This record gives sequence, structure tokens and C-alpha cells, in this order.
Amino acid sequence: MLKRSRQKKKLNYRRSLVAAGFFCAVSSALAAWKVHGDYSSLPEPPGVADLPLSVVVLDRDDRLLRAFVSDDDKWRLPVELGDIDPIYFDMLLAFEDKRFFEHGGIDARALLRSAAYSVRAGRIVSGGSTLTMQVARLLEEKPTKSVRRKYEQILRAIQLEETFTKEDILRLYVMRAPFGGNLEGVRAASLTWFGKEPGRLTSAEAALLVALPQSPETRRPDRFAENARAARNRVLAVAASRGVVSSAEAASASAEPVRTRRHAMPLIAPHESRHARKNAPEKVAHRLTLDRDLQATLEVQARRRVADFPAPVSLALVVADHASGEILARIGAPDLLDEARLGHIDMTRAVRSPGSTLKPFIYGLAFEEGIGVPESLIADRPVSFGGYRPTNFDRAYQGTVTLREALQLSLNTPAVQLLEAVGPARLMSRLGRAGVRPVLDRRRSAGLAVSLGGLGLTLGELTQAYAALARGGEKTRLVACRDACLPVAGVKSGGRVLSEKAAVMVSDILIGMPQPRSAQSHHIAYKTGTSYGYRDAWAVGYDGRFVAAVWVGRPDGSPVPGQTGQKTAVPILHEVFQKLGPNRETLPVYPAAVGALLDGAVPVSLRYARTSAGRAADRMKDKLSISYPPAGAELDLGFGTSLGELGAAQPIVVKFKGGTGPYAILVNGRPHRLDALQNQLVWQPEAPGYAHVTILDAIGGSASVSFMMR
Repeated sequence: MLKRSRQKKKLNYRRSLVAAGFFCAVSSALAAWKVHGDYSSLPEPPGVADLPLSVVVLDRDDRLLRAFVSDDDKWRLPVELGDIDPIYFDMLLAFEDKRFFEHGGIDARALLRSAAYSVRAGRIVSGGSTLTMQVARLLEEKPTKSVRRKYEQILRAIQLEETFTKEDILRLYVMRAPFGGNLEGVRAASLTWFGKEPGRLTSAEAALLVALPQSPETRRPDRFAENARAARNRVLAVAASRGVVSSAEAASASAEPVRTRRHAMPLIAPHESRHARKNAPEKVAHRLTLDRDLQATLEVQARRRVADFPAPVSLALVVADHASGEILARIGAPDLLDEARLGHIDMTRAVRSPGSTLKPFIYGLAFEEGIGVPESLIADRPVSFGGYRPTNFDRAYQGTVTLREALQLSLNTPAVQLLEAVGPARLMSRLGRAGVRPVLDRRRSAGLAVSLGGLGLTLGELTQAYAALARGGEKTRLVACRDACLPVAGVKSGGRVLSEKAAVMVSDILIGMPQPRSAQSHHIAYKTGTSYGYRDAWAVGYDGRFVAAVWVGRPDGSPVPGQTGQKTAVPILHEVFQKLGPNRETLPVYPAAVGALLDGAVPVSLRYARTSAGRAADRMKDKLSISYPPAGAELDLGFGTSLGELGAAQPIVVKFKGGTGPYAILVNGRPHRLDALQNQLVWQPEAPGYAHVTILDAIGGSASVSFMMR
């Protein structure tokens, strides 16, 4: 018993020494501060700009899309004081430091009172810390249980007050206060424990955020909910006693259960966020043009749609406002974390074969070059160009069709004929002007196969090309960042992608594609594409304001038997436009000159598209020929009558058509004079017998006929 009594006295003696040392430390610090502020030996305190913060990606309205942990692996999100509900600061100051705006870093009365309590109790009962002192401790990241540490903390608090404003000190606190695990700062805590930004907090939520930093690990709501509730209610009681909230409000808030669910940080537009951070790694905040609500809605739609396909089939889409050039939604994969579907691959930037989606640009160039108009005829039949023999998707042929029908049916042989007429190099040049960088086999130049998808491009590039089509052929630059963006490689300055007339003609054809019944007047112009071997299914469309593109396929490039752009991608495209809601616009009214071409009769010279096959048809149509008399005919001219014997037989009329005048006539090998304006020969034969007539035109055409005269 005597031994135990001695041990207790010894322990109390040590505690008294600690308390006395604390009192001396407080007194020394107060004296140093009052006399000459002796903190010159301390290093310069880090400011808000020096904190390692989480990189955040924001949407067009500065709403959080995604955050990345800081360099020291903390969730420490940037936040402004005005972004936090004022009730949090009212409770914080009432509970932690009610004279915060009055003292210079240390509250002398609180420290002396705390020192007296500690000496009386024989141990440190309360540190009497101000918010500034707590910030000093958080910045040092060292415990302050020793007298020396407490002394240094006090000096650091004085230094902070001399260096920063009160608002800066509060900002340091709300970004460094610990909230359990790797959570630091009020914003990260609010997003994690409440699933929302701290701009609007309830009294119970604000009180919990005040209470957690005092013992963040033992009060974590997901592990120690009862501890968190008790600490929160103590804050509410103090807040009520100091008039921050009413007693009734405090009682109501105290009765609320503590939410034990830990919310994940937002992960919206993960691929675009990753791309933004990669392009500008020095930025803390990336401000994008994406619309968070639309992006989140389309991500849900994409996950629902892709669930209809077996893994590893994936889906990607891009939506943009072609009037402003802003990308509103971009989904590289439905789920970043879906390993079975290779969700980490951004398929909006993957190079794939576009199938038939480039055909509208081929037709546009043909319209621009005067090769045809939408109602010009073209033959859909087997053709061969230097050994290249394209076939249609269904390996059937439609015969003679209009260019409108050929594009709407996505026939292959007409597209190849048109590309042969305009030239693959011209198509590649216009695609480059639109911002598309086609990937070709290095061993070959662009050939006719590019009309059917014989090159590689990305979904983002295809969207940009169609944005130009939607703008009447005027090129544009689609961007996803509101700050300075990297230039879009391949976009050439000057010129248009297509003339307005050509672009409008193409749009008039594409808007005639089948529409969903619910579309009403908000029809979209769109085109589908299916790459060789069913590897990629595409659908790209636009209206008067928006352009959207959808891709479905396997990221590894393997086939998906049976999938086509029409069957797989078009339904998704129409759903995307339905999600755009009332902000949609119809395509603009055609210019008068273009409307006349679309509504009027086809010019005779453009009845057939002026491809090599069309020119051949024209030549056949205008070829010089003799229509009368038919070859081998026997003509009774009256040579066997008395009139004939007197040399009065009837004259013969030889009729011909086609060819190009002036004409030359040979009768039995002898030239015969003919008026250049005539298209018939009137000849008086001298005797019966066989006659041979040949007609020659100005460009070398000829026609002959032989007949018997009697």
C-alpha cells in the first residue's frame, strides 16, 4: 500500500511538472509575442497556393465531374469560403474560437485559463487552441503534446496572423482539417459523408463537419456512428447556447441519425477528365464545356444499352453544339471500371474504319463539281476500276436509281463511281480541312476503297466532320475545354469543307432517312456505317443545333456478327436526340437557289450523273445514228414505171439523229452536199440498185446504212 502511494505521488509530481511547463510555455510565448514576436527562426508558412490539392474537373457550370487524389494521396479539393454554407462557419467559430476575428493568433484568456486548469489538475486538460493554432498544427503535421511543440505552435500561429488575412487562415483550415482516412477539407468531407457539395448544409450536417476534425478516426460515421452522433450533438448544444441555432432546431437536428454510408467521389466523364488532365498536367482545375446532367444521363443510357450485348462489346458517343463548337457530352465507354468490356479504353479517340459514313462527303463533292444533283440517275451495277470491283453490302444491285436513293440506301457502287469522278485526293483534302486525320496504309495512297471505309478515323473526328455538314459546309472546331485548348490537329485555315449548295443538298437527302414516330417535326439528318466484317457500327446525325455520333463494337477490333449501323447504332442515336429535349432546332430553310434545284426539273445535261458510266450513257443516248431507212430495206421508188424510165423516180429521204454537227454525207463513197442545219438527206437517185449512205459528224462519229432501190 505504501509503495502504491509513493508511485501515485510520483505520477502526480510528473503531471504537475508537465502542467507547469505548459504554463511556462504559454507565458513565454505570450511574452515573446507581446514584446517582439520572436518567430524569425521559423520557416515561411505555406499558403493556400502551396497546398498539394486534388485536381478537379468541372463542367460548363463549374459543377464537379471528377476529382483525383493529391500528390500526397489525399482527397483535398479546392474550395472558396463562399462555396460553403455560412451555418458551418457560425458553428465552427461558436464551438472552436468565438474570438477568432479579435485575437492575433492566440487567445490569451483562453490560454491562461487552460494553463490554470492544467496546473490545478496536474495534467494538460485543454490546450486553449485557437483556429489559427489548429491551422499551425495542421500545416506542421506534427503532434503538439509536448511543451516545446506547443510553444512552437503558438509562435507559428502568431506568424500566420502576421502573414495572412483571417480569410486566408479560414481557407487553410477548411482545406486542411482532417475528416477520417485520407479525407481533408470541408468539401471532400461533404461529398464523401453527405454526397453533395457544402454549399447547402443542414444544421446536423454542419455540426458533424465541425465535430469530426477533433478526433477524425474515432468519430468516422462509417465506423463509429455513435461517437460521431455524440460529438455532433455536443456541437449543436454549444451552438444553441450561443444563439447560432434555436433550441428547437438543435433538438431536431440532434434527433437525426448519422448517415453511415460513404459516398464515392464523383466519376462523371472519366475518359474526358483523364484526357484533360493529361493535356494540361500543371492545372489544378480543368473547366470543360460538358453538361454534367446530360453527360450523366447519357452514361446511364449507355450502360443500359450496352447491357443488351455480350462482353466485350462496348459503346461510345459524342454530342456537340455545332453552332458554338462546344462538346456537351463525350462517353469513351459506358463504364470505366468494366474490365470485361475494356472500359478503360476511350473509344471516341480510337482509330476505326468508318464504313459508309463518309459517303455524304463524296456526294457533296459530286454536287459541288456539277457531276449531278440529287435526282440525277446513276447505274447501280457491277463495275470495275483497274481490277477493283466493289459490291453492295447485300451483294444485290438496284439497277438505275437517283443519287438521292443511292445515298439513302447506302449503295456502294454508285459511291465508288462518284469518288472516281471527283478523285480520292480531293476527298482526303476536304476531310483534312474538316479536322479529320485519316489513317491509311503507309504503302498505299488514298484509293477508291476509302469510299467504303478503307481508312481509319476516330469518332471525335467524324463528329467534327458532320458538324461542318450541319453548318452548311462551314468548317468548325469542336472543343471540350473552356480554358485555352490545344489546337485541333489537321484543321486547316481558310476554305470550306463543302459549298453551301452541296451541303444543303446532302442534308436534304439525309433528313429523308427513316425517323422514329415520336420525332414529329424534329427530324434529324443522319447516316449509318458498318465496317468490313461487322467490326464497327456507326450512326451520325444532326439537326439545326446539335450533332451526335454513336459507335458500337468490340474495342479489340474483333467482329460482332450481325451488327449493323442501322440496327445497332441508329436506335441509340435517336435516344440521344430525345435526351436533348426542348433545346433542339430544325435544320434551316434552304437558300432559294438550292430550293429551286431540289424542287425543279433536272437539267437535261444532268439527267445522268456525269461519272465515267454516266458519260458512257450520255454518249449512247447522243450517238449518231440513222433512223430511216432501216438497214437492208427495199425501197420502191418507181424505177419500174413509165415515170421511172423517164428519170422521174421518187427522191429518197435519209433521216439521222444524234451526233454533233456540222455533218458530212457520203453516198456510194462520194461526198454529198448537205446544209449544216439539216438532220436529213434528200437525194434523187439516178438508177435503181443498191445504195450505201454514210454520215460523219464533227467529232468523228459515223453512221452508215445500205438499202435496195427499185
